[in-house]
Amino acid sequence: MKLLFSRNPNPRLAVAAARYLKADIAFEFASPTAPGQAERYRALNPNLTLPILVGPGWSLWETDAIACRLSRDMRSDFWRGGDDEPEMIRWISWGKENFARACDMVHFERGTKQRWRLGPIDKALVEEGLWLFHMAAAILDVVLSKREWLVGNSVSYADFRMATFLAFNDVARLPLDDYPSISRWYRRLEDIDAWRDPFHGLEAPPLPLVNSEAEPD
Repeated sequence: MKLLFSRNPNPRLAVAAARYLKADIAFEFASPTAPGQAERYRALNPNLTLPILVGPGWSLWETDAIACRLSRDMRSDFWRGGDDEPEMIRWISWGKENFARACDMVHFERGTKQRWRLGPIDKALVEEGLWLFHMAAAILDVVLSKREWLVGNSVSYADFRMATFLAFNDVARLPLDDYPSISRWYRRLEDIDAWRDPFHGLEAPPLPLVNSEAEPD
């Protein structure tokens, strides 16, 4: 199998999960939206987005589905099964709709738009994203004050998914220090090599730099 990826948030998440699982796959940097590349990738994913897991005669897209498949292949409880599965799905679902969504809103304005020159930072959207971030972070911080990981006594894919955009907080500048339990939890994630540096040893061009002074007063 082969995982097609880029350095953007969801592909990064997929690579981190695969490397944490020590999955027996190859990694290939890809750019489906680059000029002349669309038709090459459309049959693998009609959305032309990454990541894509490719096997003989099949492909699987969407990061959560890929993490589930690789975890099952590796017979790992990284993707929780049995009685813990509803709890894990709860945090994946809530995280994507609340905490990660808020992080994404801020990161898109301060990071993605600036990397790819998609226009100026929309201050109103940043403020809305920060308001949503504080709403979600207040809930998450209480939960993490009572446990080290979201599900059970060890890291799971729910933790990786919740932290998708925190790996880019150098540009998003979300106020994590306001939430000590989230900050401690994220430091534990940063202690995991596969999370901290998922692209180690892979051929993956770096993302364009962000102008940190681009945000209006």
